[in-house]
Amino acid sequence: MHQNKMRSAILFVILLGLVSLFADMTYEAARSITGPYLAFLGATATIVGFVAGFGEFLGYALRLLSGWFADKTGKYWSVTIAGYLINLLSVPALALVGQWELAAFLIMAERIGKAIRTPSRDAMLSHATTELGRGWGFGLHEAMDQIGAVIGPLIVAGVFYFHRGYKVAFAVLFIPAIIAIVILLFARFLYPSPKDLEIIKLQIETKGLSKAYWLYLFAIALNGAGYVDFPLIAYHFKKVAVVSEKWIPIFYSLAMGVDALAALFFGFLFDKKGLPVLIISIILSAGFAPLCFLGGFYFAFLGMILWGIGMGAQESIIRATVAFLVPIEKRGIGYGIFNTGYGLFWFLGSLTLGTLYDFSISALIAFSVILQLSAIPFLLKLMKLLRSI
Repeated sequence: MHQNKMRSAILFVILLGLVSLFADMTYEAARSITGPYLAFLGATATIVGFVAGFGEFLGYALRLLSGWFADKTGKYWSVTIAGYLINLLSVPALALVGQWELAAFLIMAERIGKAIRTPSRDAMLSHATTELGRGWGFGLHEAMDQIGAVIGPLIVAGVFYFHRGYKVAFAVLFIPAIIAIVILLFARFLYPSPKDLEIIKLQIETKGLSKAYWLYLFAIALNGAGYVDFPLIAYHFKKVAVVSEKWIPIFYSLAMGVDALAALFFGFLFDKKGLPVLIISIILSAGFAPLCFLGGFYFAFLGMILWGIGMGAQESIIRATVAFLVPIEKRGIGYGIFNTGYGLFWFLGSLTLGTLYDFSISALIAFSVILQLSAIPFLLKLMKLLRSI
């Protein structure tokens, strides 16, 4: 019986991992060219910046509502499927528009779709990962996710290599989008009730989310606020010619590859050692800012490796820990609130980091490193709190 449940859990995680692989192949490919596409359609730089920033904010802020709705109705699959349909079909639809206003709407719709489906999907994943080990389970999912993030932009690069242009690039992405949707529906058919995959353990009753949950959210939000988005790093590379234009996407692919490996490695260690592994990953990744913004080519290369380590840890350990801190019946709202709070701090941090870049690169580095490391005292306090429960 136990072996059957283990096999079912592994297959479920792999199926959702394949969905994420092809989904990331779709929208990460699109995100690599949406800025230039908006400019091609006549949008100004201000509009491009607003669409990207506001779309990303919506992609986090609406997770609170979608997580609450999923918990309230119990329709985790319905919410997940609806979100993926909006998320994925918005991308090839970009091939059909000829005005930047419509393109901007679809770009933001893609982010909204991701906001709708993420808390429900993570809640369902959390049920399966009790059997596998939460760190390893979320790490495996993230690794598969990032394979798609590496392949997607390469598909677009191939389209442009053959001089086919934006519309053909977006149209080609209909193929991985459909594959992702088909696998998702197949997973829904095989596992109509993912909650059955979780071994229910005795939990302390609580009317709301615990003190440990809010302490953890604040710690991770601080870390997120100090994390520099890749577009700003790429902007710096190009501006000061540390990295040539042709190397910038290669650096990004490198970081995504490290992200995938780090998710598996740190996820495995997390199941063995717990929160200290997260602290180690934060200490390592905090070094990316001085390397990327002060160093030459090889230091920037090393900085991107550390940046990828941090991203891998954020997408595996951080998501896995939420499942430990939230009762099973509140997973949707737990992930929704967490993602919304994290996204808000990330957005505010990104605005601050962008402003500091124009003012002083040294100030940007100090802000980034200090905020990331400031999460550690709160995580140590959380460890002490959990030991006392």
